[in-house]
Amino acid sequence: MRRHLNTLYVTTHDAWLHKDGENVVVKVDGKNRMRVPVHLLGDVVCFGATGLTPALMGHCADRGVCITMLGRNGRFLARMEGPVSGNVLLRRSQYRAADDSPSEAAIASHVVTGKLHNQRTVVRRALRDHATKSGPDWQDRLNGCQIRLRDAARRAAQSRDTDATRGIEGEAARLYFSVFGDLVRRDEDAFAFAGRSRRPPLDPINALLSLLYTLLVHDCRSALETVGLDPAVGFLHKERPGRPSLALDLMEELRPILADRLALSLVNRRQLGPGDFETQLSGAVAMRDNARKTVLVAYQDRKKDEIMHPYLREKTTVGLVPFLQANLLARHLRGDLDGYPPFLWR
Repeated sequence: MRRHLNTLYVTTHDAWLHKDGENVVVKVDGKNRMRVPVHLLGDVVCFGATGLTPALMGHCADRGVCITMLGRNGRFLARMEGPVSGNVLLRRSQYRAADDSPSEAAIASHVVTGKLHNQRTVVRRALRDHATKSGPDWQDRLNGCQIRLRDAARRAAQSRDTDATRGIEGEAARLYFSVFGDLVRRDEDAFAFAGRSRRPPLDPINALLSLLYTLLVHDCRSALETVGLDPAVGFLHKERPGRPSLALDLMEELRPILADRLALSLVNRRQLGPGDFETQLSGAVAMRDNARKTVLVAYQDRKKDEIMHPYLREKTTVGLVPFLQANLLARHLRGDLDGYPPFLWR
């Protein structure tokens, strides 16, 4: 079992990171604010204008610590890592499967089935938690949604064509996000949700989801590289230069658990308010620095929660689920498993 390493998030503008012995030191305004041993870190994620010394970058590369640079709003900018240690035989199996239509379609089918099952679980949990506080129209909308998601998941499980599977996934995504606003238990107009918007996000809920999805795809990419897979060659997402298609595949089934559900909790429990977001001149909605820190702390805390893995039947933390799923995919590609078992949230 992989050890659950920490991620160092640096959100302070104009912070400077340097190496001191075996430690990463964060300096702000000329003063040392934090010191973290490198051996405790799996990743360093920097938001905004953050500086790093070459000595630190080289040391992190040697120790297998990935450094990711994001814009202030969480947009991916760059990634620095050491030599790739992927297993060449495993990667050759991955490439052959991606070029083989039946193998590609089978993996894509399992990924989408897992995603739709987990989206349905999000809706069903909302019905369980809030049915007594809501009217019959609200219950009818959510009941109709979860039934249609169940039917879509069954169709995805039976699909043997990747394009058809993509169509099912797109149809289900529109359905899911059409009721996502009903899951937000806040009356403020600022938290009204009319649908998914990206690049840029046009409301606070979309800004929150975009940040969480960015964090999740980073974790999925790291998990895939850890087990030796190439994160650029996927099965559901088409290959495109610069896009981590397999990381996006893996993220699909985990979005409802690690991102959607957490976003709803942060808003419904009033850990975030309308004042935590600002609308820019372009119309994009951005998260303020203090709110981003709240989200990062909550995300790290969520990753520490213990769950029972539904396929392996053993206890693990939520943060290790991407690694476990990447390992199961690797075992399937090696021929040890007949199919890829998606993570099905209970």
